[in-house]
Order: sequence, then C-alpha cells, then structure tokens
Amino acid sequence: VQTSIKKEASSLSHSTDFSSDEDYIPYPSVHEVLGRSSPFPLILLPQFGGYWIEGTNHEPKDPPEADQPPSSTSHIKLETNSTAKIYRKHFMGKEHFNYYTMDAALGHLVFSMKYDVIGDQEHLRLMLRISVCTSNVKALNGLLCLQLVCEEVNVDRFYPVLYPKASRLIVTFDEHVISNNFKFGVIYQKFGQTSEEELFGNMKESPAFVEFLEFLGQKIELHDFKGFRGGLDVTHGQTGTESVYTSFHNKEIMFHVSTKLPYTEGDSQQLQRKRHIGNDIVAIVFQEENTPFVPDMIQSNFLHAYVVVQVENGCTDNVTYKVSVTARDDVPFFGPALPDPAIFKKGPEFREFLFTKLINAEYACYKAEKFAKLEERTRSALLETLYEELHINSQSMMGLGGDEDKLENGGGGGGGGFFESFKVQPHPSFAFDVPLICNSTCIRERMVMTGETFGMLFFPPSPVSMLPIMLVVFSSSPTETQKPTLDPC
Repeated sequence: VQTSIKKEASSLSHSTDFSSDEDYIPYPSVHEVLGRSSPFPLILLPQFGGYWIEGTNHEPKDPPEADQPPSSTSHIKLETNSTAKIYRKHFMGKEHFNYYTMDAALGHLVFSMKYDVIGDQEHLRLMLRISVCTSNVKALNGLLCLQLVCEEVNVDRFYPVLYPKASRLIVTFDEHVISNNFKFGVIYQKFGQTSEEELFGNMKESPAFVEFLEFLGQKIELHDFKGFRGGLDVTHGQTGTESVYTSFHNKEIMFHVSTKLPYTEGDSQQLQRKRHIGNDIVAIVFQEENTPFVPDMIQSNFLHAYVVVQVENGCTDNVTYKVSVTARDDVPFFGPALPDPAIFKKGPEFREFLFTKLINAEYACYKAEKFAKLEERTRSALLETLYEELHINSQSMMGLGGDEDKLENGGGGGGGGFFESFKVQPHPSFAFDVPLICNSTCIRERMVMTGETFGMLFFPPSPVSMLPIMLVVFSSSPTETQKPTLDPC
C-alpha cells in the first residue's frame, strides 16, 4: 500500500529541477479548475509544486459495503521515538556505566554501557549520544564497541561519570524529544473560498461543522482550564472563550478552531486567528462542499501538512468523510495509509485513524529541513549542557574542580569534593573481600567495618596509574587504627 502511495504522490508532485523557467508548465490554478465541471478534487497542488498528495480516489466502489476500510485497527500504528525511551527502560535503576568525552569532529559525546544477558549469552548494550542523534546497539563483546555504535568516533579516552545524580540528567536529555501534548489547527472552508482571507474570515459554524467538531473532541471553556492549553489564554480570554480538546492514548490534544478564535472587525488578515493556526505544524481543513484546497492558500513558515476532510450526508445516520492528505516535499510519507477509495464512515475507527494520522504527520514534519535544523541546534545545545554538568559534577566529586565548584559541593575554602569531606579512619575489626568485574578487569575491594565505622579501598579500572581512592564514613569519634591493605587481583 505504501508503495502505491509513493507512486501516486510522485506522479502528483512536481520536480522543481528544470533547465530553465521556460521548461516549466505550471499546474492549473484553483480558479481554472473551478471553471470546469465538477466534481473537483479535495486538494490541488500549488502551481509551482512543492507538495505531495495522498488519497486522490474518492469514487465509491460497488457494492457499497466495499466503501468502508477494514474495521480492525491493528494496521494503525502510532509513531513514537523508541530510542528516547531506551535509557529509562534498560539503564536507569540498573547497574551500568556512563562516560563522557570530546571528539574533535563530532563534538560532545556521552556514552552509556550496560551488561545484558540474553538467553545464555552475554551482551553489551551501548548508547552513544552525539549532536545529531543517539545510537543504540547490542554487541557480543566490548572490543571496538564504539566503532560498532559510530564509526566516526575518534577519541583517546572516555572519562567516567562519577556524579550520583547523573542518570537523572541523562534521561532528561534523552526524553526531551518526547511530547504527550499536541496542538492542531482546524480551518473551515466554505464553498468557493479560495483565499486565506476568506478561510480565516468565517464566523458562523454550519451544523455539519459543529458535528465534526463534536466528533473531534469536547467543547471546553477556556477560562481556568487545567489541561493542556496549546498556547491559548485561559486567564484573560484574549484567545476566545471556548475551544475543542480531547485526549488520545494518554496524549492531550488542543485544537485551534478558526471560528472559535477571536474575530477582529476591519482586519482582513485576521491576525488573531492566523497567529495560532499559522504557528501550528499540522492542520485539518474541513470542507462542507466541493471546493479544492491549495496548500499555499495559507502563508505560513510552520504549517507543513494538511489533512483535508470533506463531509457527505452531514447530520444524518449515514455520515461519510472523504479524506486527502498533502505535505511539503521534504516531509517524508507517514502512516497509516489511506484506503482506496479514501472514504470513511463516521465512527470510532475513523477517529482512531484520523488522530493517528495527525500525530504521525507532526512527527514526520519534524524531519523536514526547517525543523530538522532547529532540532539539531537544540539537541547540540542540550548535549553541551549535559556534558558540562557531568564533567563539573564528576570533577567536584573528586575535589578537582575550581574553587566555585568546591564551595558548591560543601568543600569550604580549603578544599572541595565529596571524597575530601571524609577522613580515612578505618577501625580494625574484621574484613571481607568483594570481587568486581568491570570491562573485563578484575578489581578487589577490601572493606573494613565496625558497628559505626566503614572503610573501603578502591582501585578504578582505568587508567592503572591512578592512585587508589580510600573512603571512610563514620559517626563516632575515631580511635587509633591500622592502615587497611589491598589484596592483589
């Protein structure tokens, strides 16, 4: 089905690579099409292209029962960013290791590693965060593990993260792309309306449009509304008094309905309405009668995809909706695929399809050039912040940061760091050995304990030239003790 969609869209969209302007024959304008005999398509491509279309066949099949797509929604998949949830699912709260470093070409890197046992075989689960993406792989061993994740990595070493709250910082970074809140525009197009001014100038809602809005969600009063408001004013009423809101698979959706946003007398552009809908990424265009919608009717830098819905037999027991989808050329195709013909009966199956299509459309639009560049800049800045926080806090834990870091970590003016706030005063009592395996290096800790005194001597796995760290926590006055010993590995 997807292949047929791509072929259809490819045939309808138009390449802009021409040897000269004279070679290009524009698509017919909407006024030319309206001068012909009906029926008209739901969507027309702009005269100079730049968009693709899905769903151009709206001729009912015979017998009529074939009009309705299969009632099963198993083929309807809501897109999610699964990589963003991996750290919380597989790393957080479990034993794992985090590292950070700087690559001359790739910039800031944050690396997570965890041992997994799958079946009877040990694996390494690896996550590498760079400015453009997060890579996640499972490897059989640690040899050249970074090259498995990203071949472009070229660094001498990764520095271990020693900050106890590092997992919170890392999971916050990973999940910054996850959103459970969405806002979509809803534009009412009457018969014969072919301009932005006409679309945003509609004030009255027809019964069929009211029926469709009730199908989308519940009408809510904006004043003191406590749910996701989608940028609407819930205090002073500057964006109208009511709107349409719903929830879908634990996601909150606010609709910016053109007829419910404030209408300004004398303003032909209706900037109050365009300010919200023009800043949405995806919008629904509701057509009560057969008039084509052209994507460039609305001038917006943000709107990248439209779902056009045309009603038939509105306000009856046999309401059906024809659907077409259009998006800019750099927006990848998104599911679920429209049936052929693209006609739906009003009901829960169509609602599931429509909402999934809207959310997937927004995710697909994020991959368009404009939003991809914006996301890359945002991600790069957040990754740099994460790197700096991990570095500063890890250094401070070791007492290696600057004076300000030391003071912030309670070290006082004479020193800093978590470890420097303890004195090595183990009380001789009894000892036991704890073996530890890390990066195939055996480390043995000797722990000396009394009822109120605890001491530990620890060798980090790398580099081997580092001195051992000795840590003692005590709650009573220390007495004379003997120095603990470290067993060889």
